[in-house]
Amino acid sequence: MRIRTRGSRTTAAALALTLGTGLLAGCGDTASAKPDNQITVWSLENLPPRMAVGREVVARFEKKTGVEVKLVGVDESKLPQLIMSAAAAGNLPDVIGAVPLGQIWQMYGNELLDTKLTGEIVDDLGPGTFNDNALGLASDDGTRLAVPSDSWQQILVYRKDMLERAGLPVPDSYADLRRAAKTLDEGPGTGISLATDPSDLFTQQSFESFALANDCRLVESDDVALESPACRTAFAAYDELASEYGADGVQTVDTTRATYFAGRSPIIMWSSFLLDELAGLRKDALPSCPACQKDPGYLAENSGVVTALEGPDGAEPAQFGEISSWAVTRTAEKEASGKFVRFMLDEGYEEWFGMAPEGKIPVREGTASDPDRFQQAWRASEIGVDSKKPLEEVYPSELLDRMSEGVGNMRRWGITQGEGLLVGATNGELPVPQAIGAMASDQIPPREAARQADEEVTALRESLQ
Repeated sequence: MRIRTRGSRTTAAALALTLGTGLLAGCGDTASAKPDNQITVWSLENLPPRMAVGREVVARFEKKTGVEVKLVGVDESKLPQLIMSAAAAGNLPDVIGAVPLGQIWQMYGNELLDTKLTGEIVDDLGPGTFNDNALGLASDDGTRLAVPSDSWQQILVYRKDMLERAGLPVPDSYADLRRAAKTLDEGPGTGISLATDPSDLFTQQSFESFALANDCRLVESDDVALESPACRTAFAAYDELASEYGADGVQTVDTTRATYFAGRSPIIMWSSFLLDELAGLRKDALPSCPACQKDPGYLAENSGVVTALEGPDGAEPAQFGEISSWAVTRTAEKEASGKFVRFMLDEGYEEWFGMAPEGKIPVREGTASDPDRFQQAWRASEIGVDSKKPLEEVYPSELLDRMSEGVGNMRRWGITQGEGLLVGATNGELPVPQAIGAMASDQIPPREAARQADEEVTALRESLQ
């Protein structure tokens, strides 16, 4: 959900090559340095309120263990460059928190992770206490790349009241989604709010969620597969929704939300981070629909949520989302770093996912002695910024069940095919959002968008080999 800037394919390839060879030579002194019980932790949860929570948890850890922690907030979009610079200087952080899967796999491909220590941490905490799918996405054939912590999910939010008045079913399939968007695309409003910004990873996340529903894959049989029939159908369907029934102009992470919040669209695809804003608990992103003026919780009460969508070529509904993990670098001070990550997945865990529970669904479900401990704590966690309410008081238990279960059903392009390094690179280069943007602005038809995305990803994959 963070905006990224486009680099170049040459830069991505050079980064992979350089980090994988020469720069690591500069890390030797750090790896062999005498342990000093001090560690540096980078956190991608760098917003001020979340950093404040992080500092509180760190202070408790320091008091308990005597380990000194330097906590540094880092912007996710700058992480690859910062890692490169730190590796060159022999000054990698010990631990990095809230790292998405693509960047975990990039660091793994460049041999920057201490997978042995990571495996020991998971074993100590108990693999059975984690969601199996989350562990699998953060592993490579049994090698633990990082310790998965929490998840956000891409969801389809719709106006229950508007669809019910029109006699429309829940829009959980391509056909029913198209029908709802077309039927309710009337007056000054639009039928759906869907991202088309070519410069934003949010567009790729939205499309990947949509494409997975139709069994469109990034890679299949060791080839990029974005020109497959399933993917062409996904591009065409996304184009119809965005171009025919969506708002004019480039649609961004902010404009899609604003349109739905203003009551000018009955459907939006966004991440689960939308849920606290939808409930009117953040002053900087309040719902502004006519009925919301008197009742800030109106949209939350009148919105339904689809967590898994199904396309005509899909064998079953698919759920897209992200896993955020704790990464331990190969030069980390082992004992202190191990203590820290264990603490953050145990004694400090509830505070960590509690900083934004709508977008930090715990993937460690409990402990050996209390298997549901963290799942129950998550439901009771308060969402919101300016006003706060327990998650379970705002949204029905049936939705929370689906979100929790969604972690186990979640799928991702390329990760399970061993293409994690490519996934990380495409997140930086954004070939798919660029094709989506050109398609949605009528520069190219859907078939050409699929071909363009396929060619760009293929070239990027070759540059990384």
